[in-house]
This record gives sequence, structure tokens and C-alpha cells, in this order.
Amino acid sequence: MKYLVYIALALLCYLPATAQTDSTALPRVNYSIPTEYTIGGITVSGVKFLDSDLLVPLSGLKVGQKVSIPGDDIGKAIRKMWDQGLFTNVEIRIMKTVGTNVFLDILVAERPRLGKYNFVDGKNGKIKKGQEDELRDKIKIIPGRVLTENIKANTRAIIEQHYKDKGYLNVKVTLIEKPDPLLINNIILTIKIDKGAKVKIGSILFEGNEVLTDAKLRKKMKDTKEKVHLDIAGIINPQNIKEATKDTSSFMEVLENLAPSRTIDYFADKARLNIFSSSKFILEDYKADKEKLIEHYNSLGYRDAEIVGDSVFMYDGELQIRIKVNEGIQYRFRNITWKGNTIYNSDTLSKLLGIKKGDIYNRTLLDERLNMSPNGTDIASLYMDNGYLFFQVNPLEVSVVEDSIDIEIRVMEGPIAIINEVRISGNTKTKEYVIRRELRTIPGNVFSRSDLIRSQREIINLGYFDPEQLEVIPIPNPENGTVDIEYRVVEKPSDQLELSAGWGGRGRGVVGTLGVSFTNFSLQNMFKKGSWSPLPSGDGQRLSLRVQTNGRVFQSYNFSFTEPWLGGRKPNSFTVSYYNSRFATVGIDNKVLASLTTNGASIGIGTRLKWPDDYFTFQASLNFQSYNLDNWTSSNFIITDGRSNNLNMKFVLARTSVYNPTYPTQGSNISLSLQVTPPYSLFNSRDYSTLDNNQKYKWIEYHKWRFTAEWFTPVTKNMKQPLVLRLAAKFGFLGYYNNEIGYSPFERFELGGDGISNIQFFGRDIIALRGYDVLSPNTGSPFFNKFTVEMRFPISLNPSATIFATAFLEGGNFYNDIKSYNPFDIRRTAGVGVRIMLPMFGLLGFDYGIGFDKEAGEASGFGDFLNNYGKFSIVLGFEPD
Repeated sequence: MKYLVYIALALLCYLPATAQTDSTALPRVNYSIPTEYTIGGITVSGVKFLDSDLLVPLSGLKVGQKVSIPGDDIGKAIRKMWDQGLFTNVEIRIMKTVGTNVFLDILVAERPRLGKYNFVDGKNGKIKKGQEDELRDKIKIIPGRVLTENIKANTRAIIEQHYKDKGYLNVKVTLIEKPDPLLINNIILTIKIDKGAKVKIGSILFEGNEVLTDAKLRKKMKDTKEKVHLDIAGIINPQNIKEATKDTSSFMEVLENLAPSRTIDYFADKARLNIFSSSKFILEDYKADKEKLIEHYNSLGYRDAEIVGDSVFMYDGELQIRIKVNEGIQYRFRNITWKGNTIYNSDTLSKLLGIKKGDIYNRTLLDERLNMSPNGTDIASLYMDNGYLFFQVNPLEVSVVEDSIDIEIRVMEGPIAIINEVRISGNTKTKEYVIRRELRTIPGNVFSRSDLIRSQREIINLGYFDPEQLEVIPIPNPENGTVDIEYRVVEKPSDQLELSAGWGGRGRGVVGTLGVSFTNFSLQNMFKKGSWSPLPSGDGQRLSLRVQTNGRVFQSYNFSFTEPWLGGRKPNSFTVSYYNSRFATVGIDNKVLASLTTNGASIGIGTRLKWPDDYFTFQASLNFQSYNLDNWTSSNFIITDGRSNNLNMKFVLARTSVYNPTYPTQGSNISLSLQVTPPYSLFNSRDYSTLDNNQKYKWIEYHKWRFTAEWFTPVTKNMKQPLVLRLAAKFGFLGYYNNEIGYSPFERFELGGDGISNIQFFGRDIIALRGYDVLSPNTGSPFFNKFTVEMRFPISLNPSATIFATAFLEGGNFYNDIKSYNPFDIRRTAGVGVRIMLPMFGLLGFDYGIGFDKEAGEASGFGDFLNNYGKFSIVLGFEPD
């Protein structure tokens, strides 16, 4: 339609005006002679729903503008109106002329608006609601707006691509418009979708490959997989087909001769069956996979490898892919020389590069060793860790002789960069100094990439910010040799609420728990007006309150407060805590028959060490617990009445280098602790062999050692969703000073259970062992060890809900004395689990473990096996020890 208007307008430019036959005819204008006019007025007609005042500016014309008639001005105005996509017809008419003034009218016909739209399946009539919702989210067309050709074209393209990505390559989308009977100038749009049959890749065949087999090449095509077919009479090997044919026609003939009617939906080579792989064809994935093939050849030294041709065609309802490669020859490194290096000599750089004469030529490896080694051992890191931010390196092939390549690495070291400004943005809750004190990049210091990466890690480990959205942006200033660094953070919820009810076990019944943990608390703002929103926050302090009770039988109250930077200048932490618990035996008449009451308080300090490195920390605390027993005969404890006191010092040396504690992907946690009481028995002349237990243990004495180590390492290269291997080992030893006293009945270890239903009697350390109930005797054990191998599979690493699955092997045991200690005598278990980290509620987890060393009856079936040997366990709030 618009082209007809252009043609008509052009004709008008050269045809003389005819005489008017009535009073409403337009004025006569001689179009054969271009005449300059001044626009005296502009009107709009034909408009029913749009605003006339807004349409005139769209044309580009305005009153007072000089235009030439005939000329390009009117044509340009019409094109601008068409480009809006709002009209089915546009004309500009001359209404009258007064002298050199011309009065114009823009006559338009509006496009209809979209009243509503729906989807129909060309085969089944109606598509599923889930699919409809997914399509609506993608096309995002809004009822009430003008339905332009561009919108219709985009809608059709988006839907077609949606189905093509699912393997429906022959999908056809038809848009059907009909007037809306209820609304004037509105239409109802029906989107008809004919998916057709899903197209799967029948086979992927290669030609020209001699070094790598078809199976190895197919394996490198991560997102383009062939469908699996198994012939009834035996396995058909595509390699045989490839050898029997050299072109598409003969290939198809061979397929016909193989009697595809005997095929039952399997067709693959013997080496590999892609039973669990998707065989849909996505063009962009196919292109990327072809690049991966060449990259793999290049990594093996085949520098000249190329795909010289490929074809994708349909046969018998399936997609067939043939790829012809030219492998070329395998190259090796010969001479590697350095040019431009003055800070480090060539021998030092070559040693760090780690590529020797005769090694297989791999350009990707060379680039990685020069610029982007994931472990930071590349040449660029060497320079940038010492301030050479402007460092550049360029490897050039200077000679290719037969199968050998000489490389000259040209280095531009540049000047040392000094950090100028460090800016922080995005912290809406956390005060800036809390972030700044964790940074290793200090204004005035020499730039270091390691310091930049370490600063990023420290910010993430605060737990206040979304690690996925954290940005660290160096802004070099080459003109003055400085660099500005900007940290952009996004706050995330970090406080936690614990509200739960569960079975407490061992007589506690149903126990309710209410706990709150404020990880970014501000003590100094508690009495500041306006800071309670809902709590004073932003200073990085930690406040924790927790209450557990089930009425008269059990109550527990815990409080702790930590200031991580006491004084604000150095990372010296200060912690105070208090707890009280009471466990009672209640008779039928609701009268207390026996009770155990524990009171404890602790005060501790910690500091970050600089040696051996600044991942090390040291903590020391002074602790006191009192145990008051009244007719306590439960668990056959050796004391039934009286009070025992535990005054001890605890020292912890730890090294923590994990990255992102919510889902650690690399690094380690290693700690060694010693908890020690004064050796009271060595300071007096009492004969402890003659004392009763109340006197012997009135002041408890012992020395207690714990060692814990866990390592995290990614096992996949996808660092956005990495599979992570976790290895852990834990040991505990309880010692004594006096043989007449022996092992303290307090501060022992309890192995087994899930760590939640266990009761922490008498200062015991609870050591969970999945798949088993409590293994240790009622009195606890003085020795234990535990080993874990765990694979973690990320499901969602979104900070609002971090979810990952686990598969684990675990083993552990307790020992009643040092003579029976054997680290290889363990109770083994295996199982699976899931962890869900919700910022507001903390950690929630479920495990199912099967203990292989249980003393159970013979299982007669799989169900009996699960019941007798397996055990479900729940994790709440924190990962059990």
C-alpha cells in the first residue's frame, strides 16, 4: 500500500492539476514547476483513536517550515509516518494555498489494535497451559497496543525459534486475525502452531579423519548428539557406512540397502551409546561444536586442521550430518625466545612458561600460560602481581620449518602502576568501612592482581553481598601511571531466622526452637534514632540468640556476640557468649524427679596472622561451665548429685582459604585446637584413688585435641555451575594428667546420629555420621576419627536460594582408649543428600545414608535393606560436625 502512495505522489509531481468540479475539491497546484511554499498550517484527518496533536511532530513537518512542491520534503514526511507502523495508509494533501503559504492535511488510516490473543495447536487444537505461559513470557505482546507488521514478524520468529530449540525444525507458525466483535478497531489474534514431528539427529559421520576416530570426534561435540539406533540383526557401525560411500547420493543408497525397516530406534557405533543425551539439532550449537572440533585438533598440535565441508540433510525423517575434515600434520614447538623483557630474564620466564622444545604445539596452552592460567601461574600474573598493570605480551610465529614452529614472545613491560582511588558502590546497608577494611588494594600501594583477587574473596566471604553480581573494575590511567579500582556490590539478605519443631529423642519429645542470627549487626546504633529498620545494622558485628524448649523437660538458652574488628584498626576479633540448659525427668504427677543444669560463659579474642601467610588465624578463649546434678541417674553417668566445674583455655590455629562459603568451589579449611584445664591433681597431694566421684570431678581436668581438614576442588571447567569434590578428615583425642583420675567423663565425643537429635551432655562434641544412629556409649568416647568423600552437584547457585545435591562416602568410629585406636577400623556409609541455603532461614538439608557395618538382621529384599541399613537425617541451621 505504501508503495502505491509513493508512486501516486511521484506522478502528481509531474501531472498538471485538473479543474475542480465542486466546492470541496482541492486547490489547483502546478506540479510541473517546483515552487517553494511556507507551511501555514497542518491538520490531521482519519484519526479515531490516536492523538492528532502527537502525530504532526512524527511527520517532521512544522508550521513555518519552507517546503518545495513538488520535492522531497513531502515524501520524507510520508515515509516517517509509515515507519511508525501505526497506519495502513498515509496521504498528505494540500487543502489550500494563500499566496506562498500552503495548508496541509495528513490523512491516515489507523491499524487495528490487539484486543486479545490465543494459541492453538495445529494438530491437537489446544496447547498445554505450561507451554502457553512460556510462550507468553517470550513474545511479550500487550493487548491494547497497535499490532504492527514488525510485532507480528517478531512474534512469528520468536515462536519458531522456541520450537526449533526443542528439536521441531519444521515448525510453522500462522497468525490469524479477525475483528473483535466487542471492541471497535480491535482484532483477535489466533496464533496457530504446527510443530510437526520432532527432528532428531540420526547419525554424525566424518570423512578425512585418520588421527581421531569418529567416536572421539563425536564426543567433542558437546551439544550436537546423534540419536541411538540398534539394529535387530546386530549393531550397524557408521564407520562401515562412511567407507562404503563418498557422496550424499551413495550414502542414501547404502541406508536403503541396510533395510531401515529392521531398525528399532537404535543406530550407533559399538564404542558409544548416547542413551542419556539429547539428539535435537540447534544450529548455533552445531556451529559452536564445529569450532570445538578444530580447537581440539589444535590442542593436539594439528595447527592447520580445518573443516573443508559439511552437509546437513533429512533422510527417512531424521537429520543426517556429514563433516569432512582436513587434519593436516602435527606440529611441535621448537625455539621459544623472549624479546623486550628487562625485569625478569629469559630463563626465569621460560621456566614459568613450562613449554619445552619438542612439546606438541598448542596455541591455547601457550596463551593460557602467558595470560590466563586459572591458578595464577601465568606470565601476566608474575608481572601484574608486582605492579606492571600495563604489561602486554604477544607471541608470534616467526618460523615454520616442516613440523616445527619457532615462537618469539614480545614483551612490553610498561611502568609500575600505583593505586590512586578505590571506590565502593552499591552498599545500601553495610557501611563502607566494613568493606574497605577487608581490601588488600590500598591507595598509594603498588597494583597487584593477587591483591585484587584476594580482596574479591574477602568481600564475598563477608556473606553480605551477592557473589554473582560483585564487580571489580580496574580503571587504568596510562597518562600518569596510576589505576583506580571500583568495587560494585549488591546487598543480599544475610540475617537468619530459625523456627522449627522436631523430635528431640532420648526423652525430650517434641522440641521447639526459635533462633535469630544477625550477621551484620551494629551495636553502636542501638540507641540511635531511626536505625531500627528493622534492626540496627551495617557494622559487621554478629549477634545470635537461640531458645529451645518443650516445657518442663528441656530448656536451653544461648547468647553470643562477636566484634570482628575490635578497635576498628586491626582484624582482632572479640567474642562473648553465655548459655544455660536444663534437662529434667518429670514424674506422672508432673513433679521433677531429677535434673541436670548447665551454665556456661566464654570470652575470646582472635587475630589474623601474617606468617606463614595471612590465611592463618589464631584464637584463644577462656571458658567456664558448671554442671549441677540432682538425682541424675539417666545414662548411667558416674555422678548423680553435686556440682562439677570446668575452667579451661582453648586455642585454635586455623587456615581458611575457601572461596564463597555458601558453595565453596576451591580452597581448604584446616584447624588444630587444644582445649586444656589446669592440672589440679599435680598441684596437691591428694590420693585420688580414694576419693568418691563427686570429689574427684569437682574440678575437671583434661587436655583435648581436635584436628579438622577439608578440601574443595572443582572437577569441571564450568566455573559458573561447577561440580565440586569435597574431602574431609576429622580426629579427636581426649587426654588426662593423672592415671588415678583417668579420662574425664566430661568433654568426650559422641559419634553417630544426625547432630540434631543428639543431646550435648557434659560438654560433649557431637560428631554426626550419616546412615547410623548414635554409636558411642552413653558415657561418650575419648577418641574418634571420621573421613568423608563428597561430590556436590549444583542445582541453583542463586544467592536467594542456593541448592545443591550431594553423593557421599563416609566412614568413622569411636575408641574407648588409645590401645584400641585404629584409624582403619571404621563404620562405612554411602548415600545422597540435598542442601538448600535460604538467606533468611539458613541451611536446610536432607540426607539418606546406608550404613554398611550395621549389626542388623539379614535383609530379605530391597525394602528391608533400606529399612535395616538406611537412615534419613535432617540438617537445620548449620552443617553438623
